[in-house]
Amino acid sequence: MASLRDVVTDCAQPARLARFWAQVLDGYEIAPYDDAERARLATLGITDLEDDPTVLVQPVGGGSDVRFWFQKVPEAKVVKNRVHVDLTAKDVGAEVERLLALGAAVVLEGPDTIVLADPEGNEFCLTR
Repeated sequence: MASLRDVVTDCAQPARLARFWAQVLDGYEIAPYDDAERARLATLGITDLEDDPTVLVQPVGGGSDVRFWFQKVPEAKVVKNRVHVDLTAKDVGAEVERLLALGAAVVLEGPDTIVLADPEGNEFCLTR
């Protein structure tokens, strides 16, 4: 039986999108860069972490095992994503305001679900 390990998002700016999602998700942070990872990136000619083509957002405190990877791809998002994340919050109104302040945009507001988009246009839902 398989277990969910990673959710991977193709994007143009992995570091920026990873920061957004690390702030959106409770109990998550961008994985710290150790010397070995910095050295590996340097061998690829990457000296600024903003240019890292794959950025990991990981759980902290043992609440979950699911990680979120953001990987750079050359093509832009064209249509609706085929997979998306559903979120929930105790105070949906306050959470929408917080997400908007982080850079999200409201796509559609329904009676039970608000569809939002992250800074690169990837849709996700906030359920009431």
